[in-house]
Amino acid sequence: MAGHSDWEAELLSRRRSKDHQFKHDLDSPLLPSLRDRFTALAYYPPNAALRLPLQLQRNPEPEVVTLAMSTGATRPYLKWGWFEFPAEGQTVRLWAYRPEHAHGEDHLFVPFRDATSEKETYGAGRYLDLAIQVGNEYVVDFNVAYSPYCAYNASYSCPLPPVENWLKVPIRAGEKEFPLKEYVEEAFHA
Repeated sequence: MAGHSDWEAELLSRRRSKDHQFKHDLDSPLLPSLRDRFTALAYYPPNAALRLPLQLQRNPEPEVVTLAMSTGATRPYLKWGWFEFPAEGQTVRLWAYRPEHAHGEDHLFVPFRDATSEKETYGAGRYLDLAIQVGNEYVVDFNVAYSPYCAYNASYSCPLPPVENWLKVPIRAGEKEFPLKEYVEEAFHA
């Protein structure tokens, strides 16, 4: 694992690249009417304490579950396994999922809500994507937690974190609430 300063520099560089992509790229999730107002996403400061080396507890027989989408649709996922970690003096659990038909996707999807949702971060929750490892050792880095595209553009359909991934503790790392959230619905309906 890279040293703290290398890790932090890489994180800040990734954030700048994402901000640039949102502002300038044709495939940006932002509606063109919001791009002129957009300067950057809001983030918590880097926090090495929320970069956790954890063991994935594999589900021996991953069951198919249906995650609700922000538009009312549903999508099947495999309930792949879970991570447990200490937070705010208690042990919490987050489930990791894989699309039912992965089609070459080599990542685990960890959607979650926490005590910052609707207050400091996107109300529907945030996501982590973890590259699948050969073993069960992962670095779960909440500093890269991100909001789904439906936080920036109401035309997107995004998976909602299931209740089993609603944490009662705050996870103050990663992306915060979209600074232009009041314009998202307005721009979508314009």
